[in-house]
Amino acid sequence: MSSKKPVRPANSSSLQPASPPTLGRVFSTFLLIGLQSFGGGSATFLLLYEACMKHGWMTDEEFITQWAICQISPGINLIKLTILVGRKLRGWAGVAVACSGLLVPSALVTLLMTAFYSLYKDLPVIRSAMRGILPATIGLSLAMSSNLGVPVFKAARKEGPIRFWLQALVVAAGAAVMALGWASPLWIMLIAAGLTALTLTFLPVPPPSTAQSRPQ
Repeated sequence: MSSKKPVRPANSSSLQPASPPTLGRVFSTFLLIGLQSFGGGSATFLLLYEACMKHGWMTDEEFITQWAICQISPGINLIKLTILVGRKLRGWAGVAVACSGLLVPSALVTLLMTAFYSLYKDLPVIRSAMRGILPATIGLSLAMSSNLGVPVFKAARKEGPIRFWLQALVVAAGAAVMALGWASPLWIMLIAAGLTALTLTFLPVPPPSTAQSRPQ
């Protein structure tokens, strides 16, 4: 009888919580995100990403997959992402509390800030502050792109140089077409997905080697 214990694969552990969070926890988390969502969609996206990673609600790959689904369907992406996260955590009740927590404080703060801005928009300090918002928003967008891109390139690098350079080419080509305004984001993503799938069909990527994970 062997005394060796079965070796657990290194990648078998999950970041998912042991039990689903309570509805109160979901609501309070999204309420806090809604209260901090200054700077546009980039800020809200980063807060959603950090919340999912912090609480172990999703892995990087799951989050990117959900975000990709949001990109290729009509509607407001952040609302769709909130729906998908809430649905995953607590079903339709999770959708309701997540959307409520995210939207209610944002709507109230927006109304108050709009009223304040309409009264004091001509003050020099307010005009200067508004000019500083744009660079900060660009920085948040770059941070969002980094959070999305790093896990993708890490996974592609493990699957070999073909997959890595193919991903790099798709990212560069998509960014160029989007910047030049040659096509809508939906067509860019659909064409990129189709070309990538077609290329990998004729140039299949071997699965990651498990030789290093086996006990000696």
